[in-house]
Amino acid sequence: MLRVDKPRGPTSHDLVAAARRALGQREVGHAGTLDPMATGVLVLMLGEATKLSAHLSADDKAYEATVSFGAETDSLDADGEVVARAPEGTAAPTHKAIEHALAAMHGTISQVPPVVSAIKVDGEAMHARVRRGEVVVPEAREVVLREAVVTSVSADPAQCTLSLSVSKGFYVRSLARDLALALGTRGHLTALRRTRSGAFTLDGAFDGAALIAAARGDDAMRAAVRDAVEGWSDAGRWMPTVGVDEEAARSLRFGRPVIAPPGAAATCLVLDPSGAPVCVGGAVDGLLRVLRGISASAPSC
Repeated sequence: MLRVDKPRGPTSHDLVAAARRALGQREVGHAGTLDPMATGVLVLMLGEATKLSAHLSADDKAYEATVSFGAETDSLDADGEVVARAPEGTAAPTHKAIEHALAAMHGTISQVPPVVSAIKVDGEAMHARVRRGEVVVPEAREVVLREAVVTSVSADPAQCTLSLSVSKGFYVRSLARDLALALGTRGHLTALRRTRSGAFTLDGAFDGAALIAAARGDDAMRAAVRDAVEGWSDAGRWMPTVGVDEEAARSLRFGRPVIAPPGAAATCLVLDPSGAPVCVGGAVDGLLRVLRGISASAPSC
């Protein structure tokens, strides 16, 4: 596993490609896309750890966001073109008004994603369709706004900064649009920094610009990237883990369920006595079953 502090500009795919080149690792995935404009923690999974993608991607995320009021863009962020403006003379929202509007958005809400997004329609990302000139109407979906704190507000320029904790699938760009509309204006996102992805924070994250330099052939940076990779011994920090004895590990590696040991969860990473991964398992009705097998020879993640 490699925690990267993504800089503004590159796509998440760019960082995945950089990790492939820097580490000589073909299988690299990530636990949740960040837009090119966004910065912050991007969790890269290496080799067999890519099998944890569905589980780690489902974790909550935390962000620091800046919303600019007065104009809405097609992408709902600063990289897009302005498509709507607030009526002339519209006052900048106050701190109290913003808090009141956000209070109505707490909890489970129905959110319409941005049309410029990686969500696939008929197997193709919406942003690709939009850029071909197609009209795309995204479907609303349920997401959760767990916490929203207004950390600052200014009238000139009209904007606010927010500290957010959200569920999987939540688009902060959509929140910027919806918050502005609720305040009687228009708005878009001008800055976004992911501070947490599940159990992964920015503390100790590898600099994304240095990762790109390593991919371009900087040997010192390549060595630094290798040193930053977290091995399976750190797995307990990412998701629930449970240990099994050698006999149970052998059975699970052949796909056979075993009696669930104490501490086994509905979804957990199963480790053998040496600490090596066995599988992603699930404990149901007293049995621990294989949800996703992991190669016993997995050297790193």
